[in-house]
Amino acid sequence: MVGALLSFIMMAVAGREQSFELNTFQIMFYRSVAGLLIVAGLFWWQGWRLAKTRRFRDHVVRNVIHFSAQYVWLYGIAVLPLAQVFAIEFTTPIWVCILAVPMLGEALTRWRVISILLGFIGVMVVLRPGTGETTFDLTTLVVMWCAVGFALTNINTKRLVRTDAPLTIMFYMAVIQLPIGFFPSLAQGWVWPTWAMLPWIFVLGAAAMSAHFCLAQALKIADAGLVVPMDFMRLPLIAVVGFLLYNEVFDPWILVGAVIIVIGNVINIRASKETAKTAA
Repeated sequence: MVGALLSFIMMAVAGREQSFELNTFQIMFYRSVAGLLIVAGLFWWQGWRLAKTRRFRDHVVRNVIHFSAQYVWLYGIAVLPLAQVFAIEFTTPIWVCILAVPMLGEALTRWRVISILLGFIGVMVVLRPGTGETTFDLTTLVVMWCAVGFALTNINTKRLVRTDAPLTIMFYMAVIQLPIGFFPSLAQGWVWPTWAMLPWIFVLGAAAMSAHFCLAQALKIADAGLVVPMDFMRLPLIAVVGFLLYNEVFDPWILVGAVIIVIGNVINIRASKETAKTAA
């Protein structure tokens, strides 16, 4: 999860940098191209047998949902403060913990409910809708889809890792999402990236692959309801990045919300460890 946290932060920076020249569909397309090249290199090293799957339809469903969520996430990165986008995205664990009950059969314990509530309160402290301190409008509501979409993606990833290797999941993510991003890019007018953009395209592709690889590995080891809430730690980190790189206002309420979120994480992790010891 530490690898996933760092990768998602690099994705945000690379996405913001590319948004100055490319539209969101083109960013998604070039990300898939870079990711496919990286995965192809890994397959050449470990063997193309990993490309085999009996669950192609499940991969399609996962990636259509993930593409739509990733699209609005990158759109939000371009038009909203980084910390606000991450705060919106951080409702993802709330949806994961809820959806994991009917879809994965995981238990929604009392402590997980408390963790969910604390996470939600922390996010509301960051956003403070109705105070005029943040941009809370139709754009914000649209970007909120990324939280639900990422939650469904995580649930589907948890299902896929039961039979497919994380690298297989990464391969089909690049293969399926590449054409989804290509054709809308043509409709909006094709733009070739400048030489200055090429490093950011590679960073976004590499970070996207590593983020999902690390997340898939974590989900393979532990319950989704335990793994995903750890992602809340991105909030204070991205606030610092936004302040240092883009002169975004460092809102102290972000730290207050982050503390509440971290408390919820600690409760969830400790409760999960106690449950595991009891089961053992």
